[in-house]
Amino acid sequence: MEQVQNPQAVRPSPGDQLSIATPELVAIDFPLAGLGSRFVAIFLDYLLWVVVGVILVIALIIFFSGSTGASSAASATTTSSTSYKWGEAIGIAIPFLVLWGYFTLFEAFWNGQTPGKRIMKIRVIQKTGRPMNLFESMGRNLVRFVDWLPAFYIIGVISMFATKRQQRLGDLIAGTLVVHERPVERPVESIGSSRTFTSNVFKPVEATRVPRESPLPADAIAKLTLADLQALEQYLARRLDVPLETRAALASRMSDSIAQKMNYAIPVGMNQETFLEEVAYALRSLPDLRR
Repeated sequence: MEQVQNPQAVRPSPGDQLSIATPELVAIDFPLAGLGSRFVAIFLDYLLWVVVGVILVIALIIFFSGSTGASSAASATTTSSTSYKWGEAIGIAIPFLVLWGYFTLFEAFWNGQTPGKRIMKIRVIQKTGRPMNLFESMGRNLVRFVDWLPAFYIIGVISMFATKRQQRLGDLIAGTLVVHERPVERPVESIGSSRTFTSNVFKPVEATRVPRESPLPADAIAKLTLADLQALEQYLARRLDVPLETRAALASRMSDSIAQKMNYAIPVGMNQETFLEEVAYALRSLPDLRR
């Protein structure tokens, strides 16, 4: 049996597409975000950042002016000097923290998007297709200051042109990609084929008897294999993590494929997910589940 070593490996795809094969036997194609959409997004983000920065500077000026005015005449010079030093230090630290924190926190906790990226309908993801976490966002955006050098993201632009997936240095270090927001899904391969995406990833499932009889005919269940059970387990475990439309499409595709392999018609009125659950229960009850 031919096997795929990694069920979530990135598969080659033509053009500016990132194709990821999921354990549910569906390939999700992410269109990579190009220089144009990313430039507009960063421009919008910097506009918002400048507005926030100006508000903070004005607030600091008002704060330190009031602090100096409230001091006594005897300590006016000392207080003014101290306030100036604090103001200078804060004036250097705040732009860095605001800029770094702006991108880091938005991308980590807002589904890989900043306000600019959301407007342009692009987002940052891991190269495996999963959402980016806080630590990856911190590393990606810390390197942003290197990508900016010598000015206007010149190093970042060169890196994007030099890499196949249009990654700047921050993306390369964090293992991230910038893609358009809406992926396109397509079936990779039918469950009844000779290939399986889960055989090398999961340990063989030990069959256990369930204390109730399955409503599905035993001779139809006997036509299924361990690979089918593994695919079903993967879907049932991950179905709550995908959007409802995607979940329904996956359930429909898998139930049709399983029913066809069983040579069995799904009973009228039975929900497709219920059918998949019943098949999984019945497979687990087989004492000699064949590979």
